[in-house]
Amino acid sequence: MGILGKAGIGVGIGAVAAAAAIGVVAPSTSRPAPPAGAASQAPAAQAPAAQAPAADIKLVSLVTDIKASDDPLTGDASLVVRNQTIDSRPPDVTYNLYTDSGEYYVTDTESALPAAIAGHDNLAEDVNAREVAAARYAATGDLGTARKQMVNATPNPFGLGLSPAEQKEAWEKAMAKDQHIFREKGITPPKQPTGKALRNLIDNHLWINSVDALARGAANPEIRAGVLNLLSTIPEVTVKDSTTGGRPTLTLTAGAALFGGSAEEVLTIDAKTGMPIRSEVGAPGRKPSSVTTFEVSRVTLADVEAGKS
Repeated sequence: MGILGKAGIGVGIGAVAAAAAIGVVAPSTSRPAPPAGAASQAPAAQAPAAQAPAADIKLVSLVTDIKASDDPLTGDASLVVRNQTIDSRPPDVTYNLYTDSGEYYVTDTESALPAAIAGHDNLAEDVNAREVAAARYAATGDLGTARKQMVNATPNPFGLGLSPAEQKEAWEKAMAKDQHIFREKGITPPKQPTGKALRNLIDNHLWINSVDALARGAANPEIRAGVLNLLSTIPEVTVKDSTTGGRPTLTLTAGAALFGGSAEEVLTIDAKTGMPIRSEVGAPGRKPSSVTTFEVSRVTLADVEAGKS
């Protein structure tokens, strides 16, 4: 997926590199990467993140349905049971609790969550809060601004909103910071991309950060609506009707162009609620290297701590 490349292993797993499954180098300055050979010598013009493309009609329609729902929002946290299988390894099941106040607890069993909460084993980072905040804003705010907020939730070399000269400087600083990684791999640092290569690189960040936010607030309709609004603006994401377990679903495919041609991610969501159901990551046209399924529910933190979830 490129020298800086990285793909999310399913919704909310953007922090876990796909190196084990796909073979990726992820330096410290940024998570996703410019496609190999797609860079240009010329400095980038204004980065296109703030220019929201035409939105996908299926996702826009789903967002409208989510906003129109009059179901009351109960609880104060999302409980996401994640079952992930990488290649032929045994499944890895985790219980992930994301509170509306920003705390994050993860355990191997549901019965272990009360102790994690009582012990203040909060694993949340600042980036988590920024991703969720960007998703909330995207539910009703300007999508161009929301795109920039979501991309900037994690470190990147783009210099969004800066002048072309400042963007060039930001890119060069980022590449210099990871010079040791390039030397170890015997690779020349990629030059600043332009045009479609730049948009795909920015949209790579947008996809990964957005699906992270979707997991962290999966049971909150405002966050789901915001994430789907953002994903609807990525040209390399296709949306198709599907059926999963007898219920109508939508299949979102983040195309290989977002990952330098080496991988793609397929996300399946409920066609009525937008809840994440399944994620697959792998090389295009081949069996997925990683398959993750999700069970999402709205809970109350006090009940979980008391063992009542």
